[in-house]
Amino acid sequence: MEGRHTIGILVRDQPGVLQRVCGLFGRRGFNIDSISVGTSEHEGLSRMILVIMGDERAHEQLCKQLHKLIDVVQVELLSGRPMIARELMLVRIRVDPAKRSEVMGMAEAFRCSVVDVGSDSLIIQIVGDADKNHAFIQLLAPYGILELVRTGETAMSRGN
Repeated sequence: MEGRHTIGILVRDQPGVLQRVCGLFGRRGFNIDSISVGTSEHEGLSRMILVIMGDERAHEQLCKQLHKLIDVVQVELLSGRPMIARELMLVRIRVDPAKRSEVMGMAEAFRCSVVDVGSDSLIIQIVGDADKNHAFIQLLAPYGILELVRTGETAMSRGN
């Protein structure tokens, strides 16, 4: 089934690991929609979270290929079970002082934070799943989005 898949990969902190993992996806014709990398709970290991589109069978094959890379310690197809996924976005929008309280009210309704106020703009921090973030961006679009920065999605399987 064609869809969005999230893969968690635990890797050794070695130069070139990110390039080797991304190269594996590229050689097989997959575009990485989102990637986030950071230290893990184990010293000397980092965790990569990748989001890609495609069918489930192809992603299972990719997971098997990832296991063959020397610096890969663990591969987990997160989207195959209940998980928590979040993304951080910062968005600068054009807003004149007369409309500022209206935009701040929308931000509050979406549990976002206004992190900077300029004379003709606001920067809003948005943390949430992809659907929530997309919906909020759609609401802000009529005001004029000046700049948008996204971290990429990070995810973790839910507890029992």
